[in-house]
Amino acid sequence: MQRLYDFLRRHPTGVDTFWALLLLGFTGLWVVAEEEGSLQQITATIFTIGLCLVVALRRRAPVPMLLLTAVIGTGQLIFNIPSNPGDFAMLVIAYTVASGTSTPRWASRCALAGAIVGPALSVWRFSEAPTGRPVWEMPFFTILLTVPFVLAWVLGDSVRTRRAYWAQLEEKAARLEKERETQSRIAVAAERARIARELHDVVAHNVSVMVVQADGAAYVLDAAPEQARQALETISGTGRQALAEMRRLLGVLRTGEQPEGGEYVPQPGVEQLNELMDQVRGAGLPVDFEVAGEPRPLPSSVELTAYRIVQEALTNTRKHGGPDVAATVRLAYKDDDLDLLVEDDGRGAQHELYEEGGADGLGHGLIGMRERVGMVGGSLTAGPRPGGGFRVSAVLPLKPTQ
Repeated sequence: MQRLYDFLRRHPTGVDTFWALLLLGFTGLWVVAEEEGSLQQITATIFTIGLCLVVALRRRAPVPMLLLTAVIGTGQLIFNIPSNPGDFAMLVIAYTVASGTSTPRWASRCALAGAIVGPALSVWRFSEAPTGRPVWEMPFFTILLTVPFVLAWVLGDSVRTRRAYWAQLEEKAARLEKERETQSRIAVAAERARIARELHDVVAHNVSVMVVQADGAAYVLDAAPEQARQALETISGTGRQALAEMRRLLGVLRTGEQPEGGEYVPQPGVEQLNELMDQVRGAGLPVDFEVAGEPRPLPSSVELTAYRIVQEALTNTRKHGGPDVAATVRLAYKDDDLDLLVEDDGRGAQHELYEEGGADGLGHGLIGMRERVGMVGGSLTAGPRPGGGFRVSAVLPLKPTQ
């Protein structure tokens, strides 16, 4: 049954043609009943064929069929063709034009006008009541004949409104689905960028410390075994710290899972900067750390951003500053923002690393810094320092913590 229904929906013109042929049969019986060979019979036959054509093509060409119906109706009045079964096509076309969502509104209004005026003209043309009949008879039959046509138009207009409403809902649902997919892609891209920044900061800093200590240990292995042992201990501690932070990142990805033996390692903040300075000094980079203003609780996003900026800036100093380089880190608490300044007296970085983001994978650390600062609504400047060296300056706006 469902297959038959689907077939009929796919072939609306075929269904309408079936009903047109059925209407042609009933109207043909009426035409045959007329006087044979009369001009009226020939005219009625032509009009009958036209009305059946209206039913067959009503959905394929509603506006032309409405105009054809108006011409046939006018011809019936002129040639004195009385109401007949074929006039059912006029009711059908009134419904069709009113219900079509793609049909112009003027055509729907014309169909309504025809539904109101047509029956009245028909009653006036073909009702030659003899003297003595009640006065109300003609208005009564006019109303009785007009009501079905008006109801057909009203029903069609209601269907049109409902179709337009459902089409609007479908369009809105499709638009929301596209917006949801777009937002999902943006969220995925943002999360990938966040994880990439975290991985870069963790891996770049800790691995660079381990490489420096490993080179130093290899250099003094024979001459100063105690220093080599200390370097190996630093490598071991740095590796454990890197593993702890990697576990924290994996814990963020594996929602709902807890690592064995406790909770995830908390995200680093400004309180851990002293530990970072000790680690960097232990790796052979002299660092002067200063704090100005009254320390106070900060939003976690600002704390993490400040820590990662200092960490990345010192990593870049160790990588690009050259031998005998020293660095200075200043942290200033102000009323509305947190100011960071990291500078060194080395040879600085190549121009493309801080202006264009680097090539072949270089310069991603500064890109990550700018992304982090942008996420908290701050500003960052990075470039050569007057007199030599490199400077990274950031202003992080503070928001009240809840």
